Amino acid sequence: MKAKEEHKKYLKNIKWQNIKVITSQILIFIVFMVSWQILSDKGVINTFLCSSPKKVLETIISLYKSNDLLIHVWVTLKEILISFGLGSIIGIIFAAILWWSPFLSKVLDPYLTILNSLPKVSLGPIIIIWAGANQNSIILMALLISTISTIISVYVGFKHTNKTSIKLLKSFNANKFQIFIKAVLPYNINTIISSLKINLSMTFVGVIMGELLVSKQGLGYLINYGSQVFNTNLVIAGVVLLGILTSILYFLILFIENKLKKEW
Repeated sequence: MKAKEEHKKYLKNIKWQNIKVITSQILIFIVFMVSWQILSDKGVINTFLCSSPKKVLETIISLYKSNDLLIHVWVTLKEILISFGLGSIIGIIFAAILWWSPFLSKVLDPYLTILNSLPKVSLGPIIIIWAGANQNSIILMALLISTISTIISVYVGFKHTNKTSIKLLKSFNANKFQIFIKAVLPYNINTIISSLKINLSMTFVGVIMGELLVSKQGLGYLINYGSQVFNTNLVIAGVVLLGILTSILYFLILFIENKLKKEW
């Protein structure tokens, strides 16, 4: 009976901590936005250089009324989803292949390290020549940025799977595929989720950089166009929309993470 009460108290404390964290996050956001608007109204902040929450909101509403908002958001979202999906799948599969073949992992290790440290954005002009000045080059650039980091992070997790679990399965004559499914994959769910979070941010970087170079639609294009015509409101509106898009996809990954933890 006492153990039950202690457990309830523990769960209540966790719930209370979560409420305090979320409340603090919301308060920080509100204080920042209100302070920004007040300082803009008082002339402390130059609205030409830094805009204001009111002007940013007006810009987003204006984009919506002109039917440009959904078009630009959809173009960027489509590029992100394609790049993120392909990058994650390719990265996890390639990491599994490297775990499966220690010889191959030793051969490719220096190449992966070099490719990971290479500034992919500098390859932008070459990618445009290869894939053309279109959406293909944007997706290819995002894939180059995100896939390598996914391979490395997931492979490191696979490599450091609990050795005792693997030895136990081997003692029952489990083959390599069974070891991977029963031990390696479940043990690295958190690693895979963490790599997905990193992959998401890297995909955003790749897509926006690609849009800055070649796109005529998308949030990256809006930011680039706004900077060219010195429209700070449009630039910050593009950044805000990117932040909203990132948050939605991030919380979607958190939802998937919670579901997987319950399953595994």
